[in-house]
Amino acid sequence: MAPIVNIPWSLVLHFKTMHAFTEPEAIKPLPRLYRRLNYPRSARAADAIIINSESLRSEIRRYLDVDERKLKLIYEAVDHDLFRPGDVGEARTIVASHGVTKPFVLFVSSLWPYKNCDGLLRAWAVAQTGLQGRQLAIVGAGRDEKYLASLKSLTAELGITEDVVFVGGVPLEQTVSFYRAADLFVYPSLNETFGLPILEAMACGCPVVTSDTSAMPETAGGAAVLADPKDPESIARAIIETTGPGRERMRELGLKRAGEFTWGATAAGTLDVYREAAEHRRHGRK
Repeated sequence: MAPIVNIPWSLVLHFKTMHAFTEPEAIKPLPRLYRRLNYPRSARAADAIIINSESLRSEIRRYLDVDERKLKLIYEAVDHDLFRPGDVGEARTIVASHGVTKPFVLFVSSLWPYKNCDGLLRAWAVAQTGLQGRQLAIVGAGRDEKYLASLKSLTAELGITEDVVFVGGVPLEQTVSFYRAADLFVYPSLNETFGLPILEAMACGCPVVTSDTSAMPETAGGAAVLADPKDPESIARAIIETTGPGRERMRELGLKRAGEFTWGATAAGTLDVYREAAEHRRHGRK
């Protein structure tokens, strides 16, 4: 009988969010309970934990007792073969097929409350005098049906129904067309651990307004106009500012910033973490 060989193994975790703690209403009760019970145990057992922002690092510190040395920052990236500048005329034709027929400001996200689409609608109502002749396109699936219904009610209450188009979810390739055709992308989320749509918009040449909180300033890297997501007037001022004479400068800054994030670099960094974790195990170190 062959001898049993003790093969060393290692455990690398990828933490994308801490929403089970920070945005619990976005997760169903059983998955939320599972994550809250298992995140601490998994973090203790892991040799390394890959995180996607310094903001996520701070959230992990707040909610989990983790050896700081385990946390390895590797940013996410954007598919530059898909998300890139393109034919604006063609993009406008695709966008028009979804009911967006005027120059427009864009929001892209699944419609969870923490994404703050309601805050954007209130900001849109405030900014109307400076944005006449434009529509607001809301692209994204309504994951929370009650919240989606409340958004449509709010639109009517604010008197902006004619200027807001709830597009719903669209294929990724068509989302690219929305980014290319939009005057501006607005992402006023209350909490993100990376905020990938920020880079997607930038990579397509679309200027960005986003929140001044959690990971969004980190991801934007000075290439977006920041606003207080809890203050509709702040969001409105940022929208008006970015649709003005400074738009082209923000577009160029965004293209440059998005170019700094590639999946090749992300993959290489991830492989390095796995190799390091395996080497530590092989030599009996945690």
